[in-house]
Amino acid sequence: MTDRPTARPGRRLRSRARYRRILAFGLRMMLQTWWFDLVLPRLGLRAWSRRGQTARLTRSAARFRRLATDLGGLMIKVGQFMSTRIDMLPTEVTDQLAALQDAVPAAPFDRVRAQAEADLGMPLDRAFAAFTAEPIAAASLGQAYRARLTTQDATAVGYSDVVVKVQRPGIADIVEVDLAALRKIAGWLARLSFVSDRADVPALIEEFARTSHEEIDYLHEAAEAERFSAEFRTASGAASGRRDGAGVPCRAPQVVWERSTRRVLTLQDVTAVKINDVAALRDLGIDPSAVAGALAESMFTQLFDNGHFHADPHPGNIFVTPGLERGEFSLNFIDFGMTGTIDDTLRRGLTDLVIAVGTRDGAGMVDAMAGLGVLLPSADTTVLAEAMTELFDRFGGMAVADLQHVDPKEFEEFAHRFRDVIRTMPFQLPENFLLIMRAVSMLSGLCSTLDPQFNIWESVTPFATRLIRDRAGASATQVARRAVSSVAGTAKVITRLPGRLDHVITVVEDGDLSVNTPQVEHQLKRLERAAVRVVAAIVFVGLVVGGAVLRGSAGAGDSWSTAANVVGIVMMGCSALPLLYAVFGGRRVR
Repeated sequence: MTDRPTARPGRRLRSRARYRRILAFGLRMMLQTWWFDLVLPRLGLRAWSRRGQTARLTRSAARFRRLATDLGGLMIKVGQFMSTRIDMLPTEVTDQLAALQDAVPAAPFDRVRAQAEADLGMPLDRAFAAFTAEPIAAASLGQAYRARLTTQDATAVGYSDVVVKVQRPGIADIVEVDLAALRKIAGWLARLSFVSDRADVPALIEEFARTSHEEIDYLHEAAEAERFSAEFRTASGAASGRRDGAGVPCRAPQVVWERSTRRVLTLQDVTAVKINDVAALRDLGIDPSAVAGALAESMFTQLFDNGHFHADPHPGNIFVTPGLERGEFSLNFIDFGMTGTIDDTLRRGLTDLVIAVGTRDGAGMVDAMAGLGVLLPSADTTVLAEAMTELFDRFGGMAVADLQHVDPKEFEEFAHRFRDVIRTMPFQLPENFLLIMRAVSMLSGLCSTLDPQFNIWESVTPFATRLIRDRAGASATQVARRAVSSVAGTAKVITRLPGRLDHVITVVEDGDLSVNTPQVEHQLKRLERAAVRVVAAIVFVGLVVGGAVLRGSAGAGDSWSTAANVVGIVMMGCSALPLLYAVFGGRRVR
């Protein structure tokens, strides 16, 4: 069943107003960034623009929070993502956006009820034994309610308590309006060379559009939740007292297919302690640092073992369920509307990246980025590799708490140096890579929230060690196969070698040996022409400058000044010849 009724005049007016508000906010942010980050630094006012940067970001975050809360829809998703980036944004900014995790206004229940009953084909009091009218969560695209299955349905599935997600009425039209505005802003950004040289923003928006359409298809979400449960490695044991989080089960809720449609999704109720509720975890005897370790473990397992990952792991989508023993727990993921998959090529590139990070190999990290397609082949990565190596040497292995004790001036020096390098690199984001960045950054931010002493390096190292070991085993097998193939090829060459040597000796004795290197000769000719054109350009500059100096030094009235003025004019006129050769010389030579 679709959610596309005939648009009434009032709805069309609201859609146009929404569209204009998003465009106006995007344009304002673009102009602010252009002025303070590009124009002022070029005018020598970099220090002045940096001084008020945090205050500007805070004000912008507050304006965006008000806009997103008022509009809802995809704007909430953008704010939720940014609120987890405590590693990149000041706390003043993330604090402003953190409210978007929970404070999403709920749609009226009578509209939600009407839509749910229309999709289920029956009244709610017939589909469920009980259904609460107050939502337990109001998300950007849907709302969740607690309910209880009928005795017949509960007997069939083995549980009675469920959570029913109902899509927000009219959200499909809102998503289309938001995507239209984002596509317009992406078109503006694509016209800016410093953006288009580094990322295909329209392509990224289209990827975002695809995932957004999947999010409002609850049958797709149900299938992804079942796939997550089937693929994820669940180990026995607890994480009590362990910082690495190994052995912690990760689960997804079971789907009640008989009560699910494209706009209504009924799931087993797995809600427990919200993962970022540190006080509640401690009250239950659960170590937040162990939860951080388990979360990191789940992140790497999803990326490297399962090849299928939850792409929207904000705090509202992960719960910690206490175990039978004090300190034991499991992680329960919900909301699988946004997921991603990793093919073999992408997994190999990510493996190279993790191995480079685990071994603190700056050059290897840059090579892995190039292999992933993040860096274009034309990129000169030497300077970037040096910067990454220096970054690893200075800050590698530090936890978030350790970084707080580093001299801010040292951070600033590194940031300025690294920023200049980044701006010269032709970066791009391959397909599906944006979802990976989103998931990793969200989970990394959550780990740091749970445990300020959390050290991502300690989580990466075990995975890097295992990946190196697995790759070494695979490489040994490949080397053996290549050795067998090489022996066979060598034997074939050896059998033909005497005849070929005899032919070569005969050619040399007859004086018929010659070396033909057309590519080298062509390159030498091009180099020679380029050198001549450079000389012509130098002559042009010399004539123009010399002529200008002579004319400027000429006075008035005496014969020397007149002659200097004439010679200056002649020199500047003659400069046209070397200029023409410097620009067009040698173009027709092949």
